[in-house]
Amino acid sequence: MSEDPRLRDFFNRSDKKTSRMYLVEFPSDQGAGNNGGRPGSSQAPELIRAKLFNLTPHPNYYQAHTNLLEKTYHQGVIPCLGNVDENQENLSKTIAKLLKKSRIPVIIGGSHETSYGHFLGYVSAKKKVSVFNIDAHTNVRPLKNEKAHSGSTFRQALEHPSSICQSYHVFGLNPSAVSFKHYNYVNQSGTAFFDSKTTKAKVLDKLDKVDNDVMITMDMGAVNQADAPGVSAPNASGIRSDLWLELAFLFGNHSKVTSFDLCEVNPVYDIDNQTVRLASLTIWNFLLGVALR
Repeated sequence: MSEDPRLRDFFNRSDKKTSRMYLVEFPSDQGAGNNGGRPGSSQAPELIRAKLFNLTPHPNYYQAHTNLLEKTYHQGVIPCLGNVDENQENLSKTIAKLLKKSRIPVIIGGSHETSYGHFLGYVSAKKKVSVFNIDAHTNVRPLKNEKAHSGSTFRQALEHPSSICQSYHVFGLNPSAVSFKHYNYVNQSGTAFFDSKTTKAKVLDKLDKVDNDVMITMDMGAVNQADAPGVSAPNASGIRSDLWLELAFLFGNHSKVTSFDLCEVNPVYDIDNQTVRLASLTIWNFLLGVALR
């Protein structure tokens, strides 16, 4: 082992069958196109994973961090060759297998249709779940021309006939980008917090109150565009990057959290890989949180 080891030196050191965490790449951005958004998020997973692999384990928590990293398996890429529905179904099969074995999937998207494939894994595994989303948008729009898209994800989850989705909680909303009807729709099933009202304490309070597994999704568009310019929908009033990273660690550290995805990094519009770097650090913080449970 080098005197300067990186995360890439620890991944896949355990047998696939005995790993605790699984890193999955889902390079889909068709949902953004279906929603009238900017394509490019399909390029993100490979770049984020490469930056993540080049980070070092935390020096103060080296043993705990590396113990987890050695039990983390890079599952690889879920091909996105069909339409949005087909791609989501393919992702769900992988996620369901991991959930049934009490493994923790970490999914690198892709635009936010990633999260519906993620959610369908719970449906296939027959596990009730609450969804926590850090996002500037509610993403509860109806389908467009009967097509799923990046903005329909959580309406689809809430209205799925399985009733697997127990509640939906979204934090970091930009009030100038959320319709009155969508805001009220979310509050019927859970809670919606605007960016100025989003705090670590409020997120933790909601986490502590749910009675089932929790699926986490973090949309990079929730972060202020000064810190995250490379996203599908830049956010001039987003949350601070330090709060964003604190939340990633909090989610990893919470025993109810059973899966995680990161979405909406768009490298086409990034500046000096600034957003890709923040995304990789987000996953690093989530992994550290799990390591210190």
